[in-house]
Amino acid sequence: MKFYISTSGIKRVTISSSGAGKAAPPSTFTPTAAVAGTRRITIRTLLPVVLVLGLLLPFLFVRVTFLVLESATNCSSTLDCIGRGLFSGSDSSPKLRDELTRALVEAKEVELHNEDGLESFDELVKEMTSKRQDIKTFAFKTKAMLSRMERKVQSARQRESIYWHLASHGVPKSLHCLCLKLAEEYAVNALARIRLPPPEYVSRLSDPSFHHLVLLTDNILAASVVVSSTLENLANPEKLVIHIVTDKKTYTPMHAWFAMNPVKSAAVEVKGLHQYDWSQEVNVKVKEMLEINRLIWSRYYNNLKEEDLEHESQNKRYLEALSPGCLSLMNHLRIYIPELFPNLNKIVFLDDDVVVQHDISSLWEMDLNEKVVGAVVSSWCGDDCCPGKKIKDYLNFSHSVISSNFDSDRCAWLYGMNVFDLEAWRRSNITETYQEWLKLNLRNGFSLWYPGVTPPTLIAFEGHVHPIEPSFHLDGLGFRNPDVRDRQLLEAAAVIHFSGPAKPWLEIGNPEVRGLWNKHVNSSNKFMRKCRIMG
Repeated sequence: MKFYISTSGIKRVTISSSGAGKAAPPSTFTPTAAVAGTRRITIRTLLPVVLVLGLLLPFLFVRVTFLVLESATNCSSTLDCIGRGLFSGSDSSPKLRDELTRALVEAKEVELHNEDGLESFDELVKEMTSKRQDIKTFAFKTKAMLSRMERKVQSARQRESIYWHLASHGVPKSLHCLCLKLAEEYAVNALARIRLPPPEYVSRLSDPSFHHLVLLTDNILAASVVVSSTLENLANPEKLVIHIVTDKKTYTPMHAWFAMNPVKSAAVEVKGLHQYDWSQEVNVKVKEMLEINRLIWSRYYNNLKEEDLEHESQNKRYLEALSPGCLSLMNHLRIYIPELFPNLNKIVFLDDDVVVQHDISSLWEMDLNEKVVGAVVSSWCGDDCCPGKKIKDYLNFSHSVISSNFDSDRCAWLYGMNVFDLEAWRRSNITETYQEWLKLNLRNGFSLWYPGVTPPTLIAFEGHVHPIEPSFHLDGLGFRNPDVRDRQLLEAAAVIHFSGPAKPWLEIGNPEVRGLWNKHVNSSNKFMRKCRIMG
């Protein structure tokens, strides 16, 4: 093959072949013809076509896909549905939407029984595409899947709440460490064993002219915070006498703490239960009370089943029955305060989970109008709400014994910051009433009230309560989501009470209110540092 190109201008190109056999006639390529062909296939012509196809093909693909999905329910065959959808020009979206709406409404109104439901959305897609099921089936399977997910979420939340409550039952390692370190110090250091209070203060222990503060606790850290915050805010701390009663195992570390961290102005007495010489009658009553409460604990503990914790009412009752507050010996002995302090006439009682923010000296001067206990009953929010809970939150009003004797809508007075007239208490039959109701509850299968120390106390003190100003006591800071929206109210309270499972020395405590407690922790103390207790 040969190419012949004219040198007088590129007007003609001749191609000839010189192979064997008959020669083929030369082929001639004329530029004019080439120009004409080039005009038909230029880039300028192709580019708009490519752009238009690029815009239309995705929409066409989506449309065809939609029609294929629709063909599963509306058409006899996929090709037939695509043909009608593409060439008839009608829009079937409203029809599909109406059919889906009807299916969803029908699924909503029908109760599903024993329907397991699919595990995930991927399984739902696989199920629907593989079996080519209709829209109604899709609606019912979606409902079953969502119902299954809702049950799992509800169960997870319930269990998380249970674990949160169980976390409040333990003793933190740091508190256990503090107790052991102080007990060791009591054994080897004579300074930790010095007499409390000093000899010059002993006469104050029964002097009615002084302000007597009582604290029943086995928590050293909590006791230190109560004492520290009280002394910091009292106008006349030199008039204060603090009586701390604890159990036998906590006595030595508790004594060591207050011996090595003396209070300069006030007198502090630390006394163990083993140091009391009670009468035989009181000992018998105390043993009966503790035995009844042990039976309550055993009943709930032995009957505890995992499935019971799935129901909120059962969950609440079991957790309260097994909580440290229900098991605490010091809590049960509150009803015997007159026997613990036979030489005192008037005291202010503080729980160990409180913080004193303002001067409370006026409590000792308060006239109780011949009542036994002064407590917050009314609330800052008016007559329509209670400062704590109502009586019906503690007592079982479905029982005729309770419903015939008490008003379910009446507010329960707050326990944890109270003024007690011990003379009036001794003249009453409050302690005897408490014991009688415990036995009555035992005979009724522990069905008269919900577990705890507060219900029988509310019954025993019925008619013996003198209301005091709500600003003296703000409680409920130990619950999961305490209502602290009104910061001014929180700061104005004379005593704030961390009632509830989330005690401020636990990590589950609310950080927003724990700071009010932490600032009174003596974090510079060497035992606090060794045990990593930081305020």
